[in-house]
Amino acid sequence: MPVELKRLTNRAWPAVLLIVLTLLSVLAMSGAVENSARFSRHYIWLLVFNTVVLLALSLLIAANLYWAVRQAKRQEPGARLTLHLVLLFILIALVPVSVVYFFSIRFLDQGIDSWFDVRIERALSDALDLGRGALTERMHDLQRQTRDAAEGLSGVSDLRLPVALVTLRARLQASEVAVFGADDHIIAASTDPPGRVVPNLPPADALRHYRRDHGYAGLEPEGGHRLQIRILMPIPAPPGSVEALQPPRMLQAVFQVPGRASELASQVQDTFDHYQELTFLRTPLKQSFVLTLSLVLLLSVLAAVWAALYSARRVVQPIRRLIDAIRRVAGGDLQAKLPLTRGDELGLVARSFNEMTARLLSGYEETERGRRQLERQRRYLQTVLEHLTSGVLTIDRNGVLRTANAAAEHILETTLDPFYGRRLADLGSHTQLIHGLYQAIAARLIEPADSWEQEVELFGENGRKILICRGARLPEQPGEGSIGGGSVIVFDDITALIRAQRDAAWGEVARRLAHEVRNPLTPIQLSAERLRRKLLPHVSAADARILERSTDTIVQQVESMKQLVNAFSEYARAPVMQLSEVDFNAAVAEVIELYGAHPGVSLTFAPTEAVGLLYADPGRLRQLLHNLLKNAVEAVRDKPLGEVHVETCVTQRADQPFVELRISDNGEGIPDTLRGQIFEPYVSGKTGGSGLGLAVVKKIVEEHNGLVWAEPRREGGTCLVVRLPRWRAAVGDA
Repeated sequence: MPVELKRLTNRAWPAVLLIVLTLLSVLAMSGAVENSARFSRHYIWLLVFNTVVLLALSLLIAANLYWAVRQAKRQEPGARLTLHLVLLFILIALVPVSVVYFFSIRFLDQGIDSWFDVRIERALSDALDLGRGALTERMHDLQRQTRDAAEGLSGVSDLRLPVALVTLRARLQASEVAVFGADDHIIAASTDPPGRVVPNLPPADALRHYRRDHGYAGLEPEGGHRLQIRILMPIPAPPGSVEALQPPRMLQAVFQVPGRASELASQVQDTFDHYQELTFLRTPLKQSFVLTLSLVLLLSVLAAVWAALYSARRVVQPIRRLIDAIRRVAGGDLQAKLPLTRGDELGLVARSFNEMTARLLSGYEETERGRRQLERQRRYLQTVLEHLTSGVLTIDRNGVLRTANAAAEHILETTLDPFYGRRLADLGSHTQLIHGLYQAIAARLIEPADSWEQEVELFGENGRKILICRGARLPEQPGEGSIGGGSVIVFDDITALIRAQRDAAWGEVARRLAHEVRNPLTPIQLSAERLRRKLLPHVSAADARILERSTDTIVQQVESMKQLVNAFSEYARAPVMQLSEVDFNAAVAEVIELYGAHPGVSLTFAPTEAVGLLYADPGRLRQLLHNLLKNAVEAVRDKPLGEVHVETCVTQRADQPFVELRISDNGEGIPDTLRGQIFEPYVSGKTGGSGLGLAVVKKIVEEHNGLVWAEPRREGGTCLVVRLPRWRAAVGDA
């Protein structure tokens, strides 16, 4: 349905026009019922007109109901309320109108029947007969007097006849007397008033009765409600005269009926005639009244329905605007306003709504300014945090991760965005570093202290990490949904710093020691050789053997000290890593071959093919293997069944792959007093050992971001484990 047609049906003037036309038409129908002539002439056309107008009004209301039902199905605001109001108004209007219609039909039927009572009809008939009898008696009396007067005019000559008629009119008290000849021409006449020349000519019907009955007396209307009596009598000719052979002359006498009697007789006759008409139209009249009343009932119902629709729209329209405005406000549009076009309670609601939205808008703008200010502060703080080299984590009172900076993600080697809103304790399966960090500081987080500091050692994808963690408790913030409380954790990765400090310290010690020791060794060796060369020819054979053995011991010990000094120099030298891809199993097998021919020692190797390639310095890696195998072989060389078993494998730690080298021996094992210090420089359980072998091993492992430790074997001996990260590039190429 076009929009223009919808707007037309929603306007008031089409329905008002149709209702007014129907009312006028119904009024015209009621007027036509009162007049039988107009009833028969206009009633059908009025009925057709009313039907057409009511049909148009019905279509108009049906269109309004169609739109109301459609809006209700669409669940548009106020549509259901409109239908409820329409139904309520229809019930309110239909019940009393139906009751009035029912009783009106009954009263109408009984009333019309009461109009046609037999006694009324008989009274009217008797009254009419009484009037007719009185007039008939009067007419017979005047007929007799006129007959006597006609006999008195017999033989009167034509010359004397006008005078005789004047006398006769006066005597008979007639309004007019006239004498007509055989051919109905006027011979003489006398009228009242006298000035009238042509008398009242008898009608043809009266003349026909006169010739048939030789006389006539009749009651005729004169005009308006007046009556007159016309009497025609023949004038007898004198016996034996010539006129006796001709048709007789005719005397006409006209008498006026007295005004009151004439008026009463006319009214009785009209009333009787009208009553007869009503009696004839009794059934059609009842049907027309019922039909008219039905049209009025239908018009009332349709008008009530239209009024209900129009009133409901008028009532619901402000509510609909209010709902639309509320929805706009709920959607975030605080500019929504209601038009102030009413002065009633709905207008007060609209004014209050506008005041409310104005306050909400003011509050929203204030909140928005505060939010923008907080956002600027947050960005400022975020910028500061992003440029910090220290990792920063914030957790709430439940241990849920809230914020973290880029340094924290770099140190912890993972992206923390997916973990926001989750507890640190639940992230162990995702990243080993976070899990290790939480395990290390979990006890600190529940301490009542405001701040704390702790050194944490972790092992992640890139090897061992040493963190300095500092924590502080965040202030509590009141209010529901507050994320206040909890702790802020700031940590720094000092792995490289500690390693550099330690290497520098040990390097300095080794360098000084090598410098101080290397200088006197050569003079000592030269002096010992000179003593043997100068004194040997001059001493006895026994003293010569003692001298030669002593100088050889001095020279050998000096050589040993030179080797020790060289080892110190090697340890103190700053490493220059030359990383490349190394087949780890092949490197291990190559070094093992150098020790395979060692007598009394069973050396076995169990490689794992999945180990593949490592990204390492081949020379440093080979030195690491030499030191470990040398220590293992030296640990079992004095045993009758010395065994050294080497194996490689791949292990997973927090979804990160690592390569492990395990070298086991069945030697005496590490003494308990040295178990925690065997990787420190100058610590050795062997006689004559420099204590630098395992220290160098640890240094090489840490240079490759790995980890090395010693495990006592249950069956005796020691197992040294080296765990190196399996670099991604190497893994991809494996």
